[in-house]
Amino acid sequence: MLDVDTEEQNENFQRLHQLIAGTDDVKSFLDGMTRCAAATLSRATQIRIESAVTLWRRKRAVTLAGSSDEAILWDGIEQGLGDGPALETLQTGQPVVVADTSADNPWPKYTNTIAEAGARSVLAAPLELGHDASAALNFFAPEAGAFTKEVVNEAMVFADTAGQALRLALRIATADLLTEDLKAAMARRTVIDLSTGIIMAENNCTQEEAFAFLHQASQNRNQKLHDVAGSIIAERNGTTTAPVNHFEE
Repeated sequence: MLDVDTEEQNENFQRLHQLIAGTDDVKSFLDGMTRCAAATLSRATQIRIESAVTLWRRKRAVTLAGSSDEAILWDGIEQGLGDGPALETLQTGQPVVVADTSADNPWPKYTNTIAEAGARSVLAAPLELGHDASAALNFFAPEAGAFTKEVVNEAMVFADTAGQALRLALRIATADLLTEDLKAAMARRTVIDLSTGIIMAENNCTQEEAFAFLHQASQNRNQKLHDVAGSIIAERNGTTTAPVNHFEE
């Protein structure tokens, strides 16, 4: 039986894959991703959570998307001040929680401003993007103490999956191109990334080991890598209830 984190990761893979397949541009995908992130933590906390994605590239911060106009506003406060939990999470690679924005904390100007705007607690989770850029998935709650240890763990499970999807989206967003060929390439690469993640989750292996399996299976079956990856996703979305050990092939 899959553990809770593995089940949650697989659900996230499916939701993000559906978003990529069902949206016409990167901005729409990122808006959907932040709404999905907000919904995930809203279920975990039983209160309304908002979420936004901030990208740091060449020492400049840009809010890529938000689950609402309010989330984008709150996210922009830290960018305007140049200090806060998202910047720290990028520096440490660890989630950062502001349990109560009205209490003493390391960023008094930031928290005073965001508290006045209506956010009483904040969670920043790092997204792994590679060497050229850094990003944070930021969550905002209208109540203090919303982000418990369990909620933070759930946020990090989502962030692990979202980081893969965002890396893919940034390849297109950075170039400011979204032709049909690039959209098709994004979809093909997403299938490979998602199937790699499924293999990692179900076999407790590294990304390199999972991709090596895909490559070997492609050669053994005389099929394109994309087709093998698609069959794994289709299998996971089908009627199979038990984990599949893909390495037994």
